[in-house]
This record gives sequence, structure tokens and C-alpha cells, in this order.
Amino acid sequence: MMKVSVQSIHFNADVKLVEFIEKKIMRLDRYFDKNRSVEAEVYLKLQDTGGQVHEKVIEIKLLLPGGWLIDKKTGRSFESAITASTDTLKRQLLRHKERTTTHLGRMTDL
Repeated sequence: MMKVSVQSIHFNADVKLVEFIEKKIMRLDRYFDKNRSVEAEVYLKLQDTGGQVHEKVIEIKLLLPGGWLIDKKTGRSFESAITASTDTLKRQLLRHKERTTTHLGRMTDL
């Protein structure tokens, strides 16, 4: 089971945006071991670029057994940034899972 916390810095995030983020993060649940608890912290920020348009920054931290996976993306919208970030985290999770299973496999061979 995954616990997701979304925090918007210096603005109030729309309920639809928070639901979209939670839905995208929960899709990563299929790459976890079902018996372990995982926490996700999502930070939403507006970055001033000097003009009227603000860049949207999203930072996601996944607390896994054995450490953190972190990704930070910037985009024209929070939706595009979260999509790019979850794609990156998916690759990181697969790599992390491969490393841990390979490492555990070597331990049992000894």
C-alpha cells in the first residue's frame, strides 16, 4: 500500500490536480513488492521566470525499503511535469528492483 502526500508551496493546488497526481503516483504501485509500505512525497512549486508565465516545478520523493528515489521536473504545466517525472521514476524503480533482486540472488548462492 502506498501513502501519497501532496504539498503545494506558496499556492493552493486545485483538488483535480491533487487527484491527478495521486492517480499517477498510485500507478507506480505495480512496481513495488506488495508486502512493503511505500511513501510518496510530492512538492509543487511555481518558479518565477521573470515574465508572466511561471514554470511549474514538481519534486517527487519515494521512500522505499533501503532508501529514497527522487525526481524533479519542470514544465509548462503540472500535468506534463508529473507525467515526465513518473516515467523517470518508473525506470528508476525497475533499475532498483533489478539491483536488489540480483544482489539477493548472489547472497543465496554463497
